Amino acid sequence: MSDSSAQADVGVIGMAVMGSNLARNMAHKGFRVALYNRTAARTDQVMADHGDEGVFLPSHELDDFVASLERPRRVVMMVKAGAGTDAVIGEVVPLLEPGDILVDGGNSFFKDTRRREAALRETGIHYVGTGISGGEVGALEGPSIMPGGSKESYKAIGPVLEKISAHVDGEPCCAWMGTDGAGHFVKMVHNGIEYADMQFIGEAHALLRAAGLSNAEASEVFAGWNTGDLDSYLIEITSRVLATKDPRGTGQDLVDVIADAAGMKGTGTWTVQTALEMGVGVSTIGEAVFARAVSSAPALRAAGQAALQGPDRQIAVEDRQGFIDDVRSALWCAKVVAYSQGLDEIRTAAQEYGWEVDMAKVASIWRDGCIIRARLLQRIRDEYAAHDLTTLLEAPSVRAELGESQGAWRRVIARATEAGVPVPGFASALGYYDQVRAPRLNAALTQGLRDLFGAHTYKRVDDEGSWHTLWSGDGSEISAD
Repeated sequence: MSDSSAQADVGVIGMAVMGSNLARNMAHKGFRVALYNRTAARTDQVMADHGDEGVFLPSHELDDFVASLERPRRVVMMVKAGAGTDAVIGEVVPLLEPGDILVDGGNSFFKDTRRREAALRETGIHYVGTGISGGEVGALEGPSIMPGGSKESYKAIGPVLEKISAHVDGEPCCAWMGTDGAGHFVKMVHNGIEYADMQFIGEAHALLRAAGLSNAEASEVFAGWNTGDLDSYLIEITSRVLATKDPRGTGQDLVDVIADAAGMKGTGTWTVQTALEMGVGVSTIGEAVFARAVSSAPALRAAGQAALQGPDRQIAVEDRQGFIDDVRSALWCAKVVAYSQGLDEIRTAAQEYGWEVDMAKVASIWRDGCIIRARLLQRIRDEYAAHDLTTLLEAPSVRAELGESQGAWRRVIARATEAGVPVPGFASALGYYDQVRAPRLNAALTQGLRDLFGAHTYKRVDDEGSWHTLWSGDGSEISAD
């Protein structure tokens, strides 16, 4: 309902589905919510459809919207990232005052958030870059929320965000991530892990099909996995998708009539690009991004299908259940590696940008409300809370299960390779596992080559400093310091 005599506790700019659902969530939790959309008709439609769900204060003019908010004003923008966000900031900031809080709830790139936060900090306005995961349903029923910004701003906006977030055992799936761009960075990496998770699920499905299972049978397998260690939202909905028939009545499975090309909106790419800039290994997340790129390159795939030879992508199995169990183990192991790489990227960024990111809290707020919510996250939270971890892979319970499961993981990749079933995600994850546990890699030779052709120098295992061999001279070694 509309109440023109009251002032709103919080306001939402942007009445598309995400913004309107978030506003409705706030109203359901007892907040008085101001509404504004550049196109007034959309605000009117939200009121017509949902105005009886709580106390709403709709405005057709931005200055009226701002005037309807109690101070300090708490404004949540749910608008398109990029230029659209900058445009709204340019319109609303002149109407705000020092101490007011402007929340960006879109999928903004964290460097843009850092730039905007620094600029608004000079005006005394708190800019809070906030990652929100859970899609349309999550926005309405309780998402996972990852806010950044100043500690002071969180004291004002945190209670609202915590109340509307998902909850696990009474704990909100919302916590302060760190200053300036920390919230959007954590959300970016969440999405990168999401890319990897879906790639692994796709590879697992391809392996089950190669072993002769129908989509319906694979659906039952995923449903069974969802009752154990792999219990997660994505596993749950995989079972649902695989069990669905074509709604056009062709009699085919829906998954078989969907075009075999996966789209992406950029957050997975940002995760990999940022990791490259920081020198962090996220190879498994990268393979998931590259797999989508290959899937969406029809000319490349047509040329490859016409020209390239290989096995027929069929796997003959004598012990069907044993193979299914091996695939489950490989899926779990790869999933752990993706989380490990993503969390390592967050840890490295926290050091680089001076963020006080609590890794246990990151895992905690991902336990519900978001796309990657999974039973595994409870274990990850507990391990980070109990130990000072450099990598998730060293956590006692994780390393033990990886050790027990790696035989199945290796068998699955070997069978897939022999049969010609592409499993770049599974293979990359195992490669990373073997890299980080190896006492020596091939890097010494790489550095020797770099020194020979480019005088890039090298370090020695038995001495300090940097050294260079006179490759074009007498072959002696000189100090490069």
